Amino acid sequence: MNKGTDDLPLIPYRVLDLADNKGYFCGKVLADLGADVIKVEPPGGDSGRNIGPFYHDILDPNKSLLFLAYNTNKRGITLNIETGDGQEIFKRLVKTADFIIESFAPGYMDKLGLGYSTLNKINPRIIMVSITPFGLTGPYKDWKAPDIVAIAMGGLLHGQGSPERPPVRISVDQAYVFANVQAAMGAMIAHYYREATGRGQHVDAAIQEGLVPVATLAPMNWDLEKVVRKRGGSLGQAWGQRQRRLWPCQDGYVAWRIFGGGLGARTRALVEWMDEEGKAGELTEVNWQEMDYATVDPEAFQRWQNLFGEFFKTHTKAELSREALARGIMLFLESTPKDIMEDPQLEARDYWEEVEHPELGSTITYPGFFYKSSEFSWKIHRAPLIGEHNSEVYEKELGFSKEALTILRHGGVI
Repeated sequence: MNKGTDDLPLIPYRVLDLADNKGYFCGKVLADLGADVIKVEPPGGDSGRNIGPFYHDILDPNKSLLFLAYNTNKRGITLNIETGDGQEIFKRLVKTADFIIESFAPGYMDKLGLGYSTLNKINPRIIMVSITPFGLTGPYKDWKAPDIVAIAMGGLLHGQGSPERPPVRISVDQAYVFANVQAAMGAMIAHYYREATGRGQHVDAAIQEGLVPVATLAPMNWDLEKVVRKRGGSLGQAWGQRQRRLWPCQDGYVAWRIFGGGLGARTRALVEWMDEEGKAGELTEVNWQEMDYATVDPEAFQRWQNLFGEFFKTHTKAELSREALARGIMLFLESTPKDIMEDPQLEARDYWEEVEHPELGSTITYPGFFYKSSEFSWKIHRAPLIGEHNSEVYEKELGFSKEALTILRHGGVI
């Protein structure tokens, strides 16, 4: 029996989230775990609000779908920390906070008098998480890195794309998300240490380093096969053989590869199905348990692939998946975003969440929590509008009068 959202593990803790789009997801993870995450934006809004796509293609900082997606469950205030008054207000907020997330260039916070060494004196329990392209030290620390640069420098881009062209990345930013998961993990490790010792710490999360674990398949291939994998697009490479991995079918694509040796029985199972439909041809003559990539005739291998390819085109993804499960064939569906939204497993587990957006006059479907718990339930709230919680935080929590806020607003502080 779930206890409810009041029992989320980080309910008692507060996060000051200064990060731009390089660090949104770290704050979202902590917010999803129950922390009171206050998104601190400059007056006029965070730069990430200008990144599309936009709701119904309306260019509006409160309608950036990227911002909406990665800032759910946060409150939002505006504060110009480059002003003296803004810095003093931020220091007051630090006294009530447990975590700070920032993604400025190395040294920026120190120049403002808001570096970790200063804030730690104000609040010795504070944990500051700095998310930067290459970390706070080293020869690359001052380099910038949009997503494609981070993926390239982290080693993941090398194997993506076709061999006859430069490497490519997928269309949606990935580097920041991977790195933010590492940053959130670092924040939780620091939190565990703080609970034991009472002392905070500075977590230095480099986006490049967050990508390295994702690319661990490459060194594994070398360790096991002494082969440096090359880009193959929908094709892979195994011991010199160009091997197709993605196969078109009637309504999309499936992932499958020819196996020999110990896994040859999985290939034979597919051949048996093809033979039942009169489409196996010479494939029935191959001893798949003895088929060796290193010695097989390349022309024969290509003929086999053509036969498999023609067979896949005669079936739908659902048919191929159903028979693969029944026959022990290692075949997987390639899902489109629409497929994922309509996936019966995700639907059965109530994964998708409908979130009301009064400012849009509509609802938007969001991904749900990243795990389910027997101890608590979870609820998603939309991302804040620009300065939506200024009054709530500054008046009710810090005790500013309306007159004082008006002066601060006119002075460009909030």
